[in-house]
Amino acid sequence: MALTYDQISAITHKKIIPKLVDNIFDSHPLLRRLRAKSPKLDGGEKIMVPLNYAINSANGWFTGADTLDTSDSDVFTSAEYLWKQAYSNITVTRLDELKNSGDSAILNFVKNKTKIAEKTLADTLGTGIYSDGTTAKSIVGLQAIVDAGSTVGGIAQGTYSWWAAQENTTTTNLTLSAMQSLFTSCSIDNDVPSVITATRAIFDIYYSLLQPQQRFIDSDSAKGGFSSLMFNGKPVIADSKCPASHMFMLNEEYLDLYIHRDENFRFSPFISPIDQAVKTAKIFFAGAMTSSNNRMHGKLSAITA
Repeated sequence: MALTYDQISAITHKKIIPKLVDNIFDSHPLLRRLRAKSPKLDGGEKIMVPLNYAINSANGWFTGADTLDTSDSDVFTSAEYLWKQAYSNITVTRLDELKNSGDSAILNFVKNKTKIAEKTLADTLGTGIYSDGTTAKSIVGLQAIVDAGSTVGGIAQGTYSWWAAQENTTTTNLTLSAMQSLFTSCSIDNDVPSVITATRAIFDIYYSLLQPQQRFIDSDSAKGGFSSLMFNGKPVIADSKCPASHMFMLNEEYLDLYIHRDENFRFSPFISPIDQAVKTAKIFFAGAMTSSNNRMHGKLSAITA
């Protein structure tokens, strides 16, 4: 049997670069935007979002001593969203911890395992933000919210048209006119979409549609390390979690990622089972993504990239 080490490898240290290089996690610019403005809640059985869904039916023109309609109008309802939980686990064996100690520890094993657990939980949330509602334990995602036939917040969009989003399922070739049409559909006066997200492939298609002088950059996205273009003065960003063939136009005034203030990436300290030489810890999240005005969001969902 051949020897494992030759004369150089037997007496020479390996040179380990003292930096852990991320080769797996991707960008989540929409998650960053939502977390930056995330309302922190202190409890409640459910998250209830009050809605005005009808006009006052007792109204109209009159003259002189006409009898006026004094009947009450039911104009309020509420969308309800359930708390959802997520976690990321950290497990360290005692032997690995002993090996990664003293002068031999180029990088701190436990510290870097914890960082990866935090990134993993963020990655899970990034996926949840775009989910379609088929995973019952997940937060409600954009594929369900920005739709015309889902049940969101306990209200069926197919039954109540005022709760449906603007959805284009037929346009396959991305054009500026198709984007403008959707943007207009999501706008009421000066209340317009505040951010546009797309896959990288669709982002590149949009880039190719623009004249060089039109390729303006959104400074807020740039500060977060994300590249963006502009459309009608609003940032267009590529998100790794955006589903294939999709471009979303979102009004963040009506879109919130609510997080429980006591479960906002909470680190649960390491504990050791009585029958193993290991220790485990977890990082927890509890919250919900809510929409309070679906008609102000829109999507192109059939783009061929």
